[in-house]
Amino acid sequence: MASSHDSHPFHWHLAELEDHHFQIHGRTLFFIVVVLLITLIFALIFIYTRWVCGFNRHAPSQTSHAPPDPQPRGLDAAAINALPVTLFTLEKATQSECCICLGVFEDGEKVKILPSCKHSYHPECVDRWLSTESSCPLCRASLRVEPEQLQVIVQ
Repeated sequence: MASSHDSHPFHWHLAELEDHHFQIHGRTLFFIVVVLLITLIFALIFIYTRWVCGFNRHAPSQTSHAPPDPQPRGLDAAAINALPVTLFTLEKATQSECCICLGVFEDGEKVKILPSCKHSYHPECVDRWLSTESSCPLCRASLRVEPEQLQVIVQ
């Protein structure tokens, strides 16, 4: 019942699979080799850079030391408390509001005057500001006393 086709095994020969019309000439072979080499070089460069970047990202830094202590930006409490506090009067006023809280000064209210620029503020507003900054909130005039500004009185 088997057909005659099933009784013959499939035979093939290498010579039958060869294509005699396929030829690679010297110039074509040269270009194929050059393209493959360039591709290989770029692949190796890519792998190397990925490895170096990954290695540097995970490697502990040899220059990692404890960060230096930050310089204090604000004034110390003694310097803040030493600033003059006066009572606000409308007649002598050059400004009528605190530029930190934007509140209007009322007659007889305590205000703190910065000596370098003469700007006035509510004491609680400017004290909070000067604990983190060392300059006037309005004009940025420095309130830090430099060593050359200190005068030593010798008796």
